[in-house]
Amino acid sequence: MAVRLGGPDEDDLAEASEINVTPFIDVMLVLLIIFMVAAPLATVDAPVDLPRSNAKAAPRSDKPLFLTLKADLSVLLGATPVAADGLAAALDAATRGNREERLYLRADRRVPYGELMTLMNRLRTAGYARIALVGVEGGS
Repeated sequence: MAVRLGGPDEDDLAEASEINVTPFIDVMLVLLIIFMVAAPLATVDAPVDLPRSNAKAAPRSDKPLFLTLKADLSVLLGATPVAADGLAAALDAATRGNREERLYLRADRRVPYGELMTLMNRLRTAGYARIALVGVEGGS
């Protein structure tokens, strides 16, 4: 019985300890290109004119409560002017304390968006979260 140690067949059973990273690099480059193309498309940077809407009008309650923000930033509850610090009290009186009643918020086209958001934040702070924005019906 003969045993052969070493020789030309020894490399056949050797373990490969190197990792082939070329496919990994290829996949990473493809992902990089996809994200470079998709990232600019994800940002919207277009001018908008928000006051008009062609959506169908939602049904209103029997006596809707309109809150109007005029171009001079004065606030009207119905047809009555309301001071900024008295807005919560005026709303509580008009809704009889029902903070679940929907408020219809109208704003002049010339009102800055930041001012509209400030008014909406004041409404939320006062406990009124059901706010509907009113626009001119009919597109264009």
